[in-house]
Amino acid sequence: MSDHHSHTHAAETVGDRPLLCATLINIGLSIFEFAAGLISGSVALMADALHNTNDAASLLIAYIARKVSRKGADRRYTFGYQRAELIGAMVQLTALIMVGLYLVYAAIKRFFLPEPLLGGWIMVAAGVALVVDVLTAWLLWAMSKGSLNVRAAFLHNLTDAGASMAVLLGGAAIFYMDWIWVDPVLTLGIAGYILWMSLGLLRQTSSILMEGVPSAVNIDEVVAAVEAIPGVVEMHHIHIWELDEKRRALEAHIVISEDRSMAELESLKEAVKQLLEARFSIAHSTLEMESAGFKCRER
Repeated sequence: MSDHHSHTHAAETVGDRPLLCATLINIGLSIFEFAAGLISGSVALMADALHNTNDAASLLIAYIARKVSRKGADRRYTFGYQRAELIGAMVQLTALIMVGLYLVYAAIKRFFLPEPLLGGWIMVAAGVALVVDVLTAWLLWAMSKGSLNVRAAFLHNLTDAGASMAVLLGGAAIFYMDWIWVDPVLTLGIAGYILWMSLGLLRQTSSILMEGVPSAVNIDEVVAAVEAIPGVVEMHHIHIWELDEKRRALEAHIVISEDRSMAELESLKEAVKQLLEARFSIAHSTLEMESAGFKCRER
C-alpha cells in the first residue's frame, strides 16, 4: 500500500511544464524525421517519425487530460474528472495500435518493392531522435509513476528510444554493407513492440473504465477479512471497482447480529471501513447494514 501512495504523491508533486516541453520537442523531432525519411528513402525512419508524431499527439492529449482531471466534483460528475486521464490513455493507445498495424503493412510492402537507401542520413536522423527520446523520457519519468495517462506517454518514448537505436544500427548496416533488407526488418520489429506494449496497457485501462475488480484485490479475501470482524455475520452484494488508477471503491451489504444499538452499529461500520482501507487500499466504501433476520433484495 505504501508503494501505491508514494507513486501517487510523486505524480502529483510534478508540474505540467515537463509534459508541455516534451510535447513541443517531439513535434519538432517528428518534422525532422519525416524530412530525413523522405530524403533517405528509409521506411524504418518514416516508421519512427510516424511513431513520434503519434507520441507528440499523445503527449498533448495527456497534457489536456491532466488539466481536466484536476477539476473538482460537481452536480454532473459527482466523483470528479479524474477519469479524463484514462480516456486520454485510451485514445493514445488506440491510435498507437493503428500506427503499429500500418507499419506492418509498410514493412511487408518494402520486402517486395525494395528501394535504394541513404544510410548516412538514416544514421544522423536516428542519432538525433535517440537524444530527443531519452530527453523526453527523462522529463516524463517522475510524472509517470502515478498516472496511466502519463505512463502511456512515457512508455511510448522508451519504445521510441529503442526504435531509434535500432534504426541507427540499421543505418550503419545499410551505409557500410548495403543491407537494405535491414530496413523493413527493423520496421517489423518496431511495429511488433508497439502492438505488444499497447495491447497490455489497453487491457489495464479498459478494466478500469469497465469498473472491473482491481487485479490486486481478491473478493474472497475481502469477504473473509470483513466476516472475521466480531459482530459481522455475513457480507454480500459486493461491488469493487476503481474510480481511477489511484482510488478504489466498494459497495456491499453487511449482515450483523440482531439487537445492536445505534452506537454499536456505527462502531462496527467504522471498523469495516478501517479494515478495507488498511488492508485493501479501499478508501471509498458504501455499506448497507442489515439485521440477520432480514432478507434483502439484491439488484
